[in-house]
Amino acid sequence: MKKIICKVEYDTEKSELVKKFTDGEFGSSEGYEESLYMTAEGKYFLYSNGGEDSIHPAETITRMSAKKADAWKAAH
Repeated sequence: MKKIICKVEYDTEKSELVKKFTDGEFGSSEGYEESLYMTAEGKYFLYSNGGEDSIHPAETITRMSAKKADAWKAAH
């Protein structure tokens, strides 16, 4: 997935996967996954996607500061 936020491109195919978290089973309407990525420029973003009844019912990319990325890694 690719998304431009504040004139910066965040692309899951061109970035490094740092850590992935999955909640629930594949195909579950309540399950979801979150994947933390880092761009070549050192910017972090979170890719999330899930079932229709999950906290991430649609594919999305959210940019993150290094501090928030560290906190997310520690929590997952």
